[in-house]
Amino acid sequence: MDMDFALHLVRWLHVISGVMWIGLLWYLNFVQVPTMPKIPDEMKPAIGKHIAPAVLFWFRWSAAATVFFGLLLAWMSGYLGSALAIGTNGGGMAMSLLGIAMWFGLIMAFNVWFVIWPNQKIALGIVDAPAEKKPGSARRAMLFSRTNTLLSIPMLYGMVAFQNPPF
Repeated sequence: MDMDFALHLVRWLHVISGVMWIGLLWYLNFVQVPTMPKIPDEMKPAIGKHIAPAVLFWFRWSAAATVFFGLLLAWMSGYLGSALAIGTNGGGMAMSLLGIAMWFGLIMAFNVWFVIWPNQKIALGIVDAPAEKKPGSARRAMLFSRTNTLLSIPMLYGMVAFQNPPF
């Protein structure tokens, strides 16, 4: 396979999985969570038992794919180390922006897999847990999801600014 095409393909897979991840993150934080209080109680089980688990499946796996393809792209392009070092070993401002964006993405993926998902499993009743534990787990998942939403904005800026520097 031609290296230029391989880079193109990996970049495309990184972008498409990232669009899915951030799209679902924003859907959860700007649509589903704020709308839940307005949904009649008899309809809420459909969200918790069917829609939310499906969203969370694609949410966590698109996060994993985004990180995988992003790291692979940086490695194939020869700037993985410099980006992870936030440009301190060369690459200038664009590399620094990319490095910060990559670290935000890694933090966000960690939050998805090790905080949000475990707590959502408890809140949604996917795993057995005492009923009194569910509200705290739901709140913890929501707070980390909101943190990810905030981190996604500078993360996206850094990713775009690396390809299209503002200077």
